[in-house]
Parts: sequence; C-alpha cells; structure tokens
Amino acid sequence: MKVIETRLPGIGVRREIITNSGRRVGIVAQRDGDLDLIISKANDPDTCIASIRLTTDEAAAIGNLFGSPQLVGQLRDEHRDLPGVSTRQFLITPGSPFDGRSLGETRMRSRSGASLVAVLRSGQVQASPGPDFQLAAGDLLVVVGTSEGLDAAADILQHG
Repeated sequence: MKVIETRLPGIGVRREIITNSGRRVGIVAQRDGDLDLIISKANDPDTCIASIRLTTDEAAAIGNLFGSPQLVGQLRDEHRDLPGVSTRQFLITPGSPFDGRSLGETRMRSRSGASLVAVLRSGQVQASPGPDFQLAAGDLLVVVGTSEGLDAAADILQHG
C-alpha cells in the first residue's frame, strides 16, 4: 500500500491512501499540531466528504487499531506450529498501575512466564522493548505465552 504525501502550503501535510473503491483516507497534520482524519470523495482528492478533528491520543489509538491486527496475525502465523503458545493484546489504560513506569517494573516475564514481544504506540511498533522501556496510557502490548501465562500477565497489568 502506497502512502501519498501532499504538502499543503500554509496548512501542513496530507498523508493518505487510496482504497479499492477509489476513496482517499488519510490524515492532515496541520502546522499548529492539529490532526484531521479525512475521507475524500471517490476519485476526487480535493473534495472532502468527512473531516474529523483528532487529539494526539485519538490519532495514536486509531494508528494502534489499524496496526495491531497485522502484527498479531503475523505472530499467530509464526506460532501456529507451537502447541500451547498464544498471542494476546493488552491495552495500558489511563490510571493503570504501570502507566508511566518501566516494563521492568512489571516483572511480567518472571511472574507470569509470558513475554512482551512488541508495543504499538502512536501507530509505530517498538519490537522487543527492553526493561527500561517506559509504558504509557494508550500503548497496546503484544504478549506471547501459554494461556495461563497470558491470564497472569493480564492480572499483573490490571492490578499491579
């Protein structure tokens, strides 16, 4: 999939993709930091049929929503031949005991046997983060382990 980037003089930058239906879906990153989710009319990139102002957190959450299925699907395929190994996603919510704390502070691996293999943040993947990696609200954690280990990891992330 190709991302089309268009500079908008005096406004910012538009980044978008073209769907199979011919519509352009993207983000306008304005010079002042504002972000707009846009959907253009089919085959007419200059006619916007929807524009939604997003906060930085909302834009990051949308990026995570779109990025996580591909990553988790790839990990599932890679673990398909390993009986008893599963992949699960966990969201760090505001107020989580680990919001703003390091991955090492969770002691997830030693307490659950499950391993954090990636963090999706703001649409970007941080693969194999180290123990100093700072977790933040909105992070989507991708964890691999046994069913029991994943249940324990969920409990750790929710209750500390």
